[in-house]
Amino acid sequence: MDHHRITLDTPSSDALDDDHPREACGIFGVYGHPEASKLCYFGLYALQHRGQESAGISAVQNGVLNEHRDMGLVSDVFSMEQLEQLPGSSAIGHVRYSTTGSSVLANAQPFVVRHRRKAYAVGHNGNIVNAHQLKAELEENGSIFQSTMDSEIFLHLFVRNLHLGFDLALLRAAERLKGAYSMVMLTSRGEVVGIKDPYGFRPLCLGKLNGHWVLASESCALDLVQAEFVREIDPGEIVIIDENGPRSLRMPKVDRRAFCIFEFIYFARPDSTFWDRNVYQIRKAHGRRLAAESPVDADLVMPFPDSGNYAALGYSEASGIAFEQAMIRNHYVGRTFIQPTQSMRDFGVRIKLNPIKELLRGKDIIIIEDSIIRGTTARTRVRALRDLGVKRVHLRVSGPPHRFPCHYGIDFSTKGELIAARMSIKELEKYLGLDSLKYLSLKGLLDAMAVPDPTHQFCKACFDGCYPVDFDNNLSKHCLEMNE
Repeated sequence: MDHHRITLDTPSSDALDDDHPREACGIFGVYGHPEASKLCYFGLYALQHRGQESAGISAVQNGVLNEHRDMGLVSDVFSMEQLEQLPGSSAIGHVRYSTTGSSVLANAQPFVVRHRRKAYAVGHNGNIVNAHQLKAELEENGSIFQSTMDSEIFLHLFVRNLHLGFDLALLRAAERLKGAYSMVMLTSRGEVVGIKDPYGFRPLCLGKLNGHWVLASESCALDLVQAEFVREIDPGEIVIIDENGPRSLRMPKVDRRAFCIFEFIYFARPDSTFWDRNVYQIRKAHGRRLAAESPVDADLVMPFPDSGNYAALGYSEASGIAFEQAMIRNHYVGRTFIQPTQSMRDFGVRIKLNPIKELLRGKDIIIIEDSIIRGTTARTRVRALRDLGVKRVHLRVSGPPHRFPCHYGIDFSTKGELIAARMSIKELEKYLGLDSLKYLSLKGLLDAMAVPDPTHQFCKACFDGCYPVDFDNNLSKHCLEMNE
């Protein structure tokens, strides 16, 4: 940890907006590149939207695994000097937003263990729903845990199976896990491993850069480092990359896929591509379908930047109503922003977004959002628009209502956190101060994805309560800490 850096324990700009879910993390891996850690740095920079609490890189040279992890954004955690201290041609990196395990340095990743003169590091995106049972079993058999992350459990399972050989140890460990997991792993021999759960909840893709191999959560990270997209890792696939290139192991198949549909709605960067479908274009398609399902007369269509931008463009195109960027975002609200006191109520919202008064006063407006989770930020923003003199406010949401908690890595793990689970649409209209509120239907959302049999391709449990993988109702984000 860099003891010369002083940081404030304050939120990122996204922490000022509690109406959007937050993802678990982003992962990146490099094999065979002479500046692997620096490549990882840029890959993580492209994936910063997936996690802003901590960042880390592990690299291997001559059998020695070095690491650096800290709390904060990628650009805060790493300097050129620190990257120079991570030599080697194999490296993995991680940016984190905590789902299981608190936001503390001990839980920053990649997580490293050393076993019989070898070292292994792992970075994990997702949530293992049987983590508490596995941890209890491992502790009963003598394992000692250094963190409260579910990610550490995989490494314990892996080293316990190493007597079967490296490949079988990976398979046996991965097969014990239930839930959502895409992982990158690094060994002190220099192998880089990518693992995706059998349902394929979380994204992971393979790229190639001048003969070197790259793994990344999203294709936008490959673009930044100028790597060629090769393919997505299949659900249930384990890719091992060594001097002979990639080779694959396969876990037993399941009867469906369950890719998190919220990657297309909110999580992923709009310049990323999954399943040969660009996220930007899919979000515009959601907006067009929303306009067809829920038309209303108004003077302009506007997003709350940046989440609703692309659906708002689609809604505007389909409806013929002018698109306006009537709210301007301050992009310089970062982790060093000092949280306002209670006496400065609403200041935190206003410092992030500021309206163009001349565009809005006296107008009927349509606001496009991709989600409403807890409702407090949306309520504050609508009230500010009313105070400004907006005549009518219609809110259209480019996804169905969130009525069910997520157990696979999104940060609403209890139903009580979801305002749509407690209120009807009419009650929500009144609470938020709206003239009308409409959501995109689940059928409309799936139709806009334009994939065969979408019902069995995506996890949409937060909308319909149909969970692809069973979970323990007692499981919560802090389950592992509470059991300490």
